[in-house]
Amino acid sequence: MPPKEMSEKDALLRLTALCSQAEHCSGEMDDKMRRWGMDEDARARVLARLVELKFVDDERYARAFVRDKIKYNKWGRRKVEQALWAKRIGEETRSTVLGEVADEDYLAVLRPLLKARRRTLKAADEYELNRKLVRFALGRGFDYRLIRLCVDVPDDMEDCDGDDAVE
Repeated sequence: MPPKEMSEKDALLRLTALCSQAEHCSGEMDDKMRRWGMDEDARARVLARLVELKFVDDERYARAFVRDKIKYNKWGRRKVEQALWAKRIGEETRSTVLGEVADEDYLAVLRPLLKARRRTLKAADEYELNRKLVRFALGRGFDYRLIRLCVDVPDDMEDCDGDDAVE
């Protein structure tokens, strides 16, 4: 038996409760309502009400998402951008929010990440080691330019400091 369709009022109540506990984007709310069997017009009205009441704000969500993914998941710009795209955050919002993150913030995450990874890798020579580090960092979504700043540092240096190379 298919699930009973939820009314707009019930959906609004459940979604406001959900949004009051954690930050959510409009794409997540629309997916929930779609799973509940709501038609497109009703979903649009409920979503508009959630935005009007400021329970859902995609820009606010994107800022929190970007901050958390960089800090806790140690992701680079490309991977964060792809995740925002998957959550159907608009191009303009993605560009604005990701543009607010400085290269130094990414480098602060990338330096210790590569330093720790370097200790665990086995390689025949420095070239192979650097190649593995670059591939690892690219998989995490970091820009090649920033990766080169950290990988090209001589072994006797404690950290990379791309101060002169970062624009």
